Order: sequence, then C-alpha cells, then structure tokens
Amino acid sequence: MPAENTLEAKAAWSEFVVTQDDWDAAAPDLLTGMFSQLVLIRAFEEYVLELAADGLIHGPAHSSIGQEGGAVGACFALTSQDTVNGSHRGHHQFLAKVLAHLHPQGIEPAKPFPEDVQDALLRCLREICGLDRGFSHGRGGSMHLQWHEAGAIGTNAIVGGGVPLAAGSAYAHKESGTEAVAFTFFGDGAINIGSTLETLNLAAAWSLPLCFFVENNLYAVSTHVCEVTAEPRLSGRGPGFGIRSWKVDGMDPLAVYLVTQQALTHMRGGGGPTMIEADVYRYFHQNGPFAGSAFRYRTREEEAQWRSRDPIDTVARHLVRRRILSKKAVTETIQRAKGLMSELGDVILEPRPGGKPGERRIAPSEWPDPAFVDEGVRGDLSELAEVEFTDTGDFSDELTEVKFIGAVAAVMGRRLETDPRVVVMGEDVHRLNGGTNGATRGLSEAFPGRVIGTPISENAFAGLGGGLALDGRYRPIVEFMYADFMWVAADQLFNQIGKARHMFGGEGKVPFVLRSKVATGTGYGSQHSMDPAGVFATAPGWRIVAPSTPFDYVGLMNTALACDDPVVVLEHVDLYNSTGPGLPDNLDHHLPVGKAAVRREGAALTVLTYLAMTPAVLEAVEQTGVDAEVVDLRWLDRASLDWDTITRSVKKTNNVLIAEQGALGTSYGGWLADEIQRRLFDWLDAPIERVTGGEASPSISKVLERAAFASTEEVVAKLREIAREQNHG
Repeated sequence: MPAENTLEAKAAWSEFVVTQDDWDAAAPDLLTGMFSQLVLIRAFEEYVLELAADGLIHGPAHSSIGQEGGAVGACFALTSQDTVNGSHRGHHQFLAKVLAHLHPQGIEPAKPFPEDVQDALLRCLREICGLDRGFSHGRGGSMHLQWHEAGAIGTNAIVGGGVPLAAGSAYAHKESGTEAVAFTFFGDGAINIGSTLETLNLAAAWSLPLCFFVENNLYAVSTHVCEVTAEPRLSGRGPGFGIRSWKVDGMDPLAVYLVTQQALTHMRGGGGPTMIEADVYRYFHQNGPFAGSAFRYRTREEEAQWRSRDPIDTVARHLVRRRILSKKAVTETIQRAKGLMSELGDVILEPRPGGKPGERRIAPSEWPDPAFVDEGVRGDLSELAEVEFTDTGDFSDELTEVKFIGAVAAVMGRRLETDPRVVVMGEDVHRLNGGTNGATRGLSEAFPGRVIGTPISENAFAGLGGGLALDGRYRPIVEFMYADFMWVAADQLFNQIGKARHMFGGEGKVPFVLRSKVATGTGYGSQHSMDPAGVFATAPGWRIVAPSTPFDYVGLMNTALACDDPVVVLEHVDLYNSTGPGLPDNLDHHLPVGKAAVRREGAALTVLTYLAMTPAVLEAVEQTGVDAEVVDLRWLDRASLDWDTITRSVKKTNNVLIAEQGALGTSYGGWLADEIQRRLFDWLDAPIERVTGGEASPSISKVLERAAFASTEEVVAKLREIAREQNHG
C-alpha cells in the first residue's frame, strides 16, 4: 500500500486574538494615540464624501471608512524610516503613516489638534481635490498620495501595482544596513494578482523585510471574496511561499498593533518577509457616499453587524472603561475633528457666485496653472550639469576595433566598480558566463551580491527595481532577456516607473535603467523578437537610447546611469558579436543627451535609422551609390531627439527615409514621420518614405522570419525606388 505523509509548511500561520487582559495592559498613550488617529481619519474621510456628494471632488472618492483599524494599528508601530505604500483605497493608510510620523508618541485627544497635523490634513485634502498646494500639486488626487519625508512612498490606482515597488523599498532598507522595513497595503482583490504573487515569491527568496498587509474587506467592488477563491483566508497564501503569516481582526486596532510588533521583530531580526491579513469592512460602496446595500450586493443586516464592531467605538469603549477618557471627552474629540475638517474646507472653498444658498465651489486661486500640465514628465537633466560630454571626434586617434558585447560588460563593470549605488538584476545575469549572451560576463564574481539572478517574474523584479530607483539610494540596471517581456511587466514599466515622476508632482527622481534585448533574426519567434522602440516612444516618462557601436554603448550607458529619469537601453543581438570603434581603456566617457551621429554625409536623401539597422543602411547605400546622408539617431524619445541634426539634414536633402527593422504595427517610424511632417513639411519635396518589417511579428521558420523583418535588401530596394522617382521627377 502506498504511504501518504502529511506535509507542513515551513513558515508558521496563526490567528492572532487579543483579550481583555491585553486591553488592560495597553499603555494609555498607545490607546489615546490610536484613538486620535482613528477619529481624525474618519472625520477627514467623511468630509471628503461630503465634498464628493456636492460634486467638488473630480474623479473617484474611494473612502476607507470602517477600515481604519488595520492601517492605524499597523502604522502606529512604525518609525518614520519605515516605508509604506498602498492601494487606491488608501487615504487611511497614508494619513495613519503621516500622523505617526508627525507625532510618534501619539496625539493627545483632549487638546487642540497640533498645527502640523492641521497642515498635513489640509495638504492631503488639497491633493484629493486636485489643487496646486497638494502633496503632488493635485496630479495624484485621491488615489496617488505620497510624502517621502513621512515614509509614505505612494498609494496606487492599479490593483496590486504597488506591491513590487514596496519590495524595492525593502531591498534598499536591507542592503543599506538599516533596520527599517517596508509595508505594502493591498486588498482581497490584489491577493490573486500576478504582480502580488510574484513579489511574495521574490521577497521570500531574497529574505526582504517586507510586510504584505492584506486588508480583507470581503468585496472587490461588488464581488465577494468567496466567489473568486477557494481559500478566503487570504493569509494562507503566505506559508506557501515560506512567509510567516498571521490572521487578525482588523476592526480591533490593538490586535493589529500587537501583531505588527511581532511581525516587526521577525523582520528587523532578519527573518524575512511577513504577511498580516486584517479582516476589515468598508462601510460604503467602491466609490462615493452610498452604502453597498444600495447596490444590492450585500445586505443591510451584514453592514449593521460590521458597524457594531466599529474600531473607533471599540477603542473609545476601553478608554472609558479604564477611565482614561470620559464619554464627554470622547464625544468632544470626535466633534473637534469634524469641526477641524469644516475649518480646513473653508480654506479652499468659497460660495459659488450666483449659486443657491449654501452652494460652494473650489476657490479659483487653489487650482494649479494649466501651463503646469506637462512639467515633470521628465527631469530637466540638471543632474548632468557637471558631466563632461565627448564624442568620437574627441578621440579620433584613440579609437580601435572593439567587440560590442565586451563593451556592454565592461562599462557595467566599471560603473559597479566606481559607484556603490549600481546594482544589476535579471534572469540568469549571474550565471552562464554572463547571462544568455555574455553581457554580464565576469561581473557576478567581481561584485558578489550586486549582480543578482532573479526568478522568472518580470513584474516583480522590474517593479522592485522601480522601487529601488524611487527610494534614491540605488541605481538599478534591470535586464529583460527579450524585449517582448515588456508586455509581461507593462504595468510596472508604463503605469508605475514611467509615470511616477510626473504623477507625484514632477519633483521626484527615477534613476532606473532597463536593458532590453532585440532578438530579431535568431529564430526565437513571435514572442521573443520585437523592437520595443515604438512602444516606449509613446509612453510618457521614458528616455530611449539605441547604440549601434561599442563607443556609443559605453557613452550612452554612462549617461543613462547618470540620468535621474528612467532610460531604456536597447541592444540588438546582431551587434553583440560585431566589432566597431571603441575605447577599450576608457570606460568613463559620456555621450550628450539628444545628440545624433551623422554616419555618412550626403545631399540627395536623409536616412534616419538606429540600432542594428544603421550598418544595414550604410551597406545598402554603398551597394546602390545613392547620395544619402545617414543619421544614426542614438536617442529616440520625444524629449531627446536631435532635431537640430535632423532639421539641418532635411533642409539640405528635402527627402526623408526612415529605416527600421521591426514590425509595422509597433513601428517607431510611424510616430517619427508624423513629427517630421508637422515640423518640416515646407522643406519636403516628397512624402516621407519608410522601410519596416511586415505586419506580422517574426515566426520560427527561417524563411518566414526573414520575410517578416527588414534589413539591407529591403533598404536597397527602397533606395532604388526613391532614386527612380527622383530621376523621373
């Protein structure tokens, strides 16, 4: 007979319950401090819903009324150095962290609320209303609240989207040698999302001091948790990843505070990540001032049962029972908090001219200037002010033939050697003699712990790198083995990393470098062959570099790593084993941002190209004898294109060909042609011509793959066609 042995998870999982004795033992300052936070957060959110009902909140107002106990209990245990991020329903998480930062010993409920508390509440109210003097100048609104000084690193509108970023913060805490930890708050809807599950695995594998704090409020909009998972005890996910986990009553702030203390002891002691599931309940619908029962997905009886365990009432009852506060003092504290919010509202509101009695509007002086709309999409590059930029002309006597792939590894090694902030991560970058192509050869041995092989989890490690960049203590270089994997991590790249600087007010920094490999022609098929330049060019926030020589690679990578914006460095497998001009003994030179290279001068046609198409174009021009000027763009993003060089060339030739290798649908040239048409139409003698691949992405068959992308032969055909048309004209 076969034997069957019961297995147990490596990590413990338990339910944490407090008793009357715990309430009796709790320090009075702890209870009054949590009570003050609960009351202020509740009053704040009730006032936000009042404004929403009056049409004064533009966009959603995701209240967390009823859920405050979890956030307050957890954040009251944290220091200002500890970091938190959260979800779209994150007012309570943000405010709990801010209030604990301002008054770590607690706010006395019997006294007037301190001025710094009033200032923070007003600033938060302004942000939610979309006003200039909010934390992010109104750009973040209700769902994107951030104040780095308080350790509140950003709430997030994408369900589960902030979880990988918190892992980056935790990594920075750990590798900097601090005892600080990170908390990421999310709900029952996010627990089953890929980025959350990937990060659970990554945090456990790397033993990061990260607490996954699950606010289980039972409903993702209107869908009950039991409808979407067979195990509604969500903290059961933790032990499956080897993570110490607890389940706790989130309506009981003391229980959450005490279990958080256990989690902190575990994490600060080097035990790795933790998970806390707090059972909470949102009193209102997903958005706005109506109860869920109004939409018939839950009953009034259920709502009443949860309201009977309200966290404010729970703490107040024990304060009165222990004679720490009187019933009168409790009532007065609640009324003062409501009065404070009314006073803060009067700062930003005024009677609506010509309106009905009592009708209000946002005071016009509070709104941001519309001219501010695009500021901060990227930085102003002031961080490069002290950098000395050079180009090939400055080293004409020193350039020698260098292997491209050697330059890739060499410049990363040089930056690892000279800048302790640089860390390299990606799949297999630490093995196989430098990853799948040798791009990190020798680096993991030379810099142990700083060249890190990741799990196959692009969402998690891209987001972790983004969190590291936002933290500011590190400059991550993240490698995607193939460019197509950007779609796997699209949320982290485009919704998170690319938008972060602008979304949070334009003042932060995101020094993140993504190395993305284009593998067209290798036989790896439709899902491993794309050129992502056209996609990144339409995504706000990113800078894009496309080096075609070893010299360019070193200079562009150095500049990318010195830049405080996210930069994608495109690499092509066709170039890896090629040789070209370089400086084998100089890995410190920088190419300027926004400077193209004229690879060949000519008068009849301007050919704009980049990456591996540059040598293909040069060869095609040589074969046809067309008098073409070949411009290697090098920088491809909207902010960094070298319009001076492009304009000079177009005014000289009056004809343009854009040559690229990749598929028509994700073409970079389509976007670029539109820009040239609008800027330089009067100088064009003919429509802009283009060479691209076909509509389909490359497939496995060698013959079909070659038919799908463009190279020298397609450029030759197009050059001859243009020459015939010019001759006939």
